[in-house]
Amino acid sequence: MTTTSPVEATDSSVTPDPARWLVLAVVCVATYAVLVDTSIVNVALPTLVRELDATTTELKWIVDAYNLAFASLVLVGGSLGDRFGRKTMLLLGLAVFAFGNLAATTMNSPEGLMAMRAVMGVGAALVFPATLSIITNVFTDRAERAKAIGLWGAMTGLGVASAPIIGGWVIEQGSWRWVFAVVVPIAVVAFAFAAWRVPQSSDPDAPPLDLGGLGLSIVALAALVTAIIQGPEWGWLGSGTLSLFAVALVVGVAFVAWELRRDQPMLDVSLFANPRFTAASGSVTFAFFALFGFIFLITQYFQFVLGYSPFESGLRVIPVAVSIAVASILGTRLAVRFGNKAVVASGLLSMSIAFAWVSTASPSTPYVEIIGQMIFLGLGLGCTSAPATEAIMGAVPPHKAGQGSAVNDATREVGGTLGVAVIGSVFASVYATALGDRPAWGQVPAELLEQAKDGVGLALGVSEGAAAQVGPETAAALADGAIASFMDGLQAGCLVAAGVTLVGALMAALLLPARPQHAHAGH
Repeated sequence: MTTTSPVEATDSSVTPDPARWLVLAVVCVATYAVLVDTSIVNVALPTLVRELDATTTELKWIVDAYNLAFASLVLVGGSLGDRFGRKTMLLLGLAVFAFGNLAATTMNSPEGLMAMRAVMGVGAALVFPATLSIITNVFTDRAERAKAIGLWGAMTGLGVASAPIIGGWVIEQGSWRWVFAVVVPIAVVAFAFAAWRVPQSSDPDAPPLDLGGLGLSIVALAALVTAIIQGPEWGWLGSGTLSLFAVALVVGVAFVAWELRRDQPMLDVSLFANPRFTAASGSVTFAFFALFGFIFLITQYFQFVLGYSPFESGLRVIPVAVSIAVASILGTRLAVRFGNKAVVASGLLSMSIAFAWVSTASPSTPYVEIIGQMIFLGLGLGCTSAPATEAIMGAVPPHKAGQGSAVNDATREVGGTLGVAVIGSVFASVYATALGDRPAWGQVPAELLEQAKDGVGLALGVSEGAAAQVGPETAAALADGAIASFMDGLQAGCLVAAGVTLVGALMAALLLPARPQHAHAGH
């Protein structure tokens, strides 16, 4: 099969939609709702530790239940949009998404919250590919499409900026439940305007649903994420962990073989023969792997180590969010002018520098230094994500925009899901080991030590509760040991992120074409 790229310049035979910028505004609101839900829960994690007694493993699942459902179903979401209409899937997804958030406000346990986060992820998997494929079909000129995708990408920065602020404020005003309730009106507004103004589009030759490919992809990804998240608790060489890794490998290979044999696959594996598509997809995966893992830890650093309130923590991530938004808009323009290779590789290198710098942080690090770290991170992500997305969407024909959009979304969510799982698990392993080696913690009962190993918030709770029995000096030593162990885990997690983004920068420099090609080889 041969894969043909879309026309990269203006197609004079296609009349642009006169309301295309209004359509862009509508899909950006829908995108914003999904992205807010991705990051707003992070600011609530310390509160969930205090109010629901959530362990580090449960926190990872609360974050990753959304990401896992999103990543597992986004490919079929793109296929459904191509087959039944992008507008239809956008509306259905927003409805499911709003329901999941509303239901989450009634949950009273970590397990119930995990389940509703998965429902939100199902809705997001229908919404996200629809937004990007709608943009690709409405904007037929490459320069306009790049600008539109840049604005769409800026929603990442806006979501990162506003979600912690909104979440922190509502937690302080009332309850952690409002971090989910506040998303519902945004989804409702997006639904109303999408129903009114977004045009319907679909692929007249869309293939039937690939249920076999869908099932294999879900099993492979779920097994991999479960093995990584549970690894610190089960043991990395435990039979359960190794068995799940084996399932992920075998089923993953079976998925690729299945898709290669099908005439009309859910995922056209031949797209990856295009170096522009493959390198761009890999760049997005590496970038969001590092970003999601970092956000999972930095909110706990701000609240548990530096003592900021949820709202204060939200305000302090503004520099990274503004940097992402600015770089997303400028990044696509720079890519059109200088080429995707230079911009994307530089963006990933900037992220690597930022994570290496963050790994040197301590409880006494001044906030002005943290601002510098976040600016490097935000500029790097913006210069990676939006230009790489533009490269992905430019490598597929417009009538297959749903599949291209779904692959782009899948790379984000798979990368983010694995980032929380891997970086969170590296952190958890290093933290638990370091805590057990602290002299003060060697003196507490074994059951309290095991409880403290489940997370720094629980450890600080143990040290506070033990003050009456062991005295204030020993309690202070326990708290200091917990903070020091947290910093050991944070350093290890950031160094993993720095290494991953450095590998991504090298990959982009070697494989990503400098300029779009008008014809791409395929199979």
